[in-house]
Amino acid sequence: MFTSHIHQKRKPRRPLPERIARANTRRSKIRAQVEHVFAGQKHRMGLVVRTIGIARATIKIGMANLAYNFQRLVWLEGRTAPT
Repeated sequence: MFTSHIHQKRKPRRPLPERIARANTRRSKIRAQVEHVFAGQKHRMGLVVRTIGIARATIKIGMANLAYNFQRLVWLEGRTAPT
C-alpha cells in the first residue's frame, strides 16, 4: 500500500534506465517545491528553532509559516494583471 519516495541508483558501469530516470525526476520536482519553502524560512526569515519545550517550538514555526504565507499572498496579488 505504500510507495517509495527514495531515488534509485544506477548499477555500477551501467546507464540508468529511462523509466527510473523519469521517476527520479518526478520525485526531485516534488521535493524541490517543498524544500524551497523551508529554505525561504531559514535564510530570508532567519528561522532557527532553539527553544526549550515543544509548545514554544510549535509557536515559533507556526509564526514563521504565517509570515511566509503573508509574503506569498502579497507576491501572488502583485502578479495579477490589472482589470
